Amino acid sequence: MKRQLFLSMLAMVSVATFAQTPATTNINKSGFPKIMPDNSIEFSIKAPEAQKVQLDLGRKYDMTKSASGVWTVTTEPQGSGIHYYSLIVDGLSVADPSSESFFGCSRMMSCVEVPYAKEDTRFQVRDVAHGNVSTVRYFSKVTNSWRVMYVYTPAGYDKNMDKKYPVLYIMHGGGEDARGWVQQGRGDIILDNLIADGKAKPMLMVSFDANVGGFDNVGKEILDNVIPSVEKDFRVDASADSRAISGLSMGGMFTLYVGVPNTDKFHYLGVFSSGWFAKSSPFMNADKERDANYAYIDNNVSLLNNNLKQFFITIGGKPDIAYENCQIMMQHLKQKGVKFDYYDSKDGGHTWPVWREDLYLFAQKLFK
Repeated sequence: MKRQLFLSMLAMVSVATFAQTPATTNINKSGFPKIMPDNSIEFSIKAPEAQKVQLDLGRKYDMTKSASGVWTVTTEPQGSGIHYYSLIVDGLSVADPSSESFFGCSRMMSCVEVPYAKEDTRFQVRDVAHGNVSTVRYFSKVTNSWRVMYVYTPAGYDKNMDKKYPVLYIMHGGGEDARGWVQQGRGDIILDNLIADGKAKPMLMVSFDANVGGFDNVGKEILDNVIPSVEKDFRVDASADSRAISGLSMGGMFTLYVGVPNTDKFHYLGVFSSGWFAKSSPFMNADKERDANYAYIDNNVSLLNNNLKQFFITIGGKPDIAYENCQIMMQHLKQKGVKFDYYDSKDGGHTWPVWREDLYLFAQKLFK
């Protein structure tokens, strides 16, 4: 009886140990961060001379120090997808040397990828035809400098030499840059899978850096620099029927600012986790731009409804920091009779897992 109990306990320990998996975002097969069976995460760092170490994963966790100077902590279960985090060592916030870092929060931030369920293949690399992501340099007359954007071309683009493709221009959030939708967002993987499944039209996706110094400048950057460069160097359909513009958070506000007054140029708008600031904010005073947009909307409801084939607004539920602003904006649109579609992911928050799903949904609505 005792032997059978011992073997059962040993089997349970072995299964649990096997199920503890290093995150795919770890560097050089590092053992930590480690994903537990319930999607909780164990973090570890060796800092023998440190007096206090914390994990900042949206909330702060105190880490415990071992006799050998290794600090560890295990979080509660986390949602699937990628999450920013940092380690706070004696008050200094630093990137985890064991994990990949991406540009977010205006600096290089560690990221940990929590696996999706095996049956959820929307954001996973699959055995399908894959497109390419090109690093494209163009000269910006706004910044008077050479800049970089990332252009996804779908599978078959290099073979169908007579075909012209529609384009999705997509923007990152505040504190991020052109890399966001390719690295954190997995935009190319999402489109590969959707196109292979026949759920989305083959399209280009252009992820560019919207950090050009405010609303007026971003409008000029898009219309005078980004779009002309793409239409010069790639085989694209330059009609409004084949152009979409979208963005998350700050990029969502830029989408409103550029897209709403230019529905003759973009027939598809995607606003993810955003909305005009209802009140002045220390982060960004958008009163002038908001009021100008609302004035334009109020005077052009019929034009907007006739031109826009899709006006898609999303939010990550009440935990999303843009929730209130989004609700107030949508109330204004409803009162004026502007047509739009709305998706609420409920408890997703203001996070990349939410924005991956937003792109997945929006791309299926485009160019139909």
